[in-house]
Amino acid sequence: MMQLLLLIKQKEIMKFLKYLFIIIVPNILLAQKSWTLEECVNRALEMNISIKQSQLDYAGSEINKQGAIGSFLPNINIGSNHSWNIGLNQNITTGLLENVTTQFTSMNLNMNISVYGGLQNVKRLHRANLSILASQYQLEDMTENVALLVANSYLQILFSKESLSVQKLQLDITIKELKRIKELVDSGVVPKGDLYEIEANLASQEKNLVDAQNSYYLSKISLAQLLLIDDFENFEIANETYDIPISDVMSKTPEEIFSYAVNNKTEIKVFETNLEIAKKDLEISKALLKPSLSAFYSYSSRIGYSDRFVPTDEIVFTPIGVVEGSGERVLAPYTKMATANPQSFSKQFDLNAGQNFGFSLSIPILNNLSRRSNVNQTKINILRTENSLEQKKLDLENTVNQSFNDARGAYKAYIASLKLVDARELAFEYAQNKFQVGAMNSFDFTQAKQRYELAQSELIRTKYDYIFKLKVLEFYFGVPITVK
Repeated sequence: MMQLLLLIKQKEIMKFLKYLFIIIVPNILLAQKSWTLEECVNRALEMNISIKQSQLDYAGSEINKQGAIGSFLPNINIGSNHSWNIGLNQNITTGLLENVTTQFTSMNLNMNISVYGGLQNVKRLHRANLSILASQYQLEDMTENVALLVANSYLQILFSKESLSVQKLQLDITIKELKRIKELVDSGVVPKGDLYEIEANLASQEKNLVDAQNSYYLSKISLAQLLLIDDFENFEIANETYDIPISDVMSKTPEEIFSYAVNNKTEIKVFETNLEIAKKDLEISKALLKPSLSAFYSYSSRIGYSDRFVPTDEIVFTPIGVVEGSGERVLAPYTKMATANPQSFSKQFDLNAGQNFGFSLSIPILNNLSRRSNVNQTKINILRTENSLEQKKLDLENTVNQSFNDARGAYKAYIASLKLVDARELAFEYAQNKFQVGAMNSFDFTQAKQRYELAQSELIRTKYDYIFKLKVLEFYFGVPITVK
């Protein structure tokens, strides 16, 4: 008995360990890997909820097309009915009213097809195809926007990561300076006030390091949430160095970039397709004002389950009157009837069958002005869609011009930051040499060091600011999103 219990427990433990391996281990490996930009974009496109919604919209438009194709096919329906009649009814055998139960089965087939309806079916199929195209453009636009959002979040991590590295480096320099100053103070070479200044600078550096760590952690959380990854602590991007990219897009004019964007970007194509859909809606609403012709056909039969009267071979004579004068009876021959079982199902089905077919014409004359109002409403929708399209083009032109100026300004700021870092570095080295020989006090040295740190931070900021703004500009010129 004990061995059986131990065997059961071992099986339960193995099932639990298998569950841990299948469920938990993949998540741990997922978080511990170093994510490249391409991997981040691919996961976002796979997991993003907005993209999944757009995919469902696309699937729905495909279903709507199937419905539009189905409108060309006839409506065919088969029906059947079986009834029991219980109560006072005429007995077909005796002809008397009796409480009897009778049963009947009826079957029918109905078919109806539209012969002409103002070409509504054709126009609805065209509209369904346009809806599929609009959904496809919407999905592509959503995909591009998500990829750009991921690139922005990825660059933000790179920026925070480099800023954190600079703060760590500056803290190490300050710690070394503090150690050297203590030795100089102990030897009486420099006053103790210089030590206090360096210690204050160290505290400031430690605070800056904490702020940089928080910024780096928050940027990782932002991207991890975008990728639907729960383990923020172990989420890391690939440890790569990204330099200022070389791009031909800056050699283009804003007019050239806008011309490409307005003719190729899916966000414009979505509005253009919606305009075509609105025009097709107008054609459909006008078709409702035209006569419609349809053809119909029906086939039906009826089955009874009661006994029936059938003639026999026996002839009987029945008096029908008397001869005037002689009083002699007049007899007439009649075929004797007998009660028989109901005919077979198949025989009754053929004998009782009936068909009905023809055409139905409908000419709209007055429908509470609803159809005419629908036409006028679709005309207004076309004007609204045209205005939306024009506004979208104006917004796109403004965005392209703004993005071009932003990218050009960011590049100039980056070049200026490079020059500033070089100047501040020379100034810091000069101040450091003077401070080491006692020709500069600690306050002036700290100021020179802080200016150099600010210049380094500004260089990192302008670098990634330019990279992202360049990527935005490339996005409108159709360049694939990369940061290398």
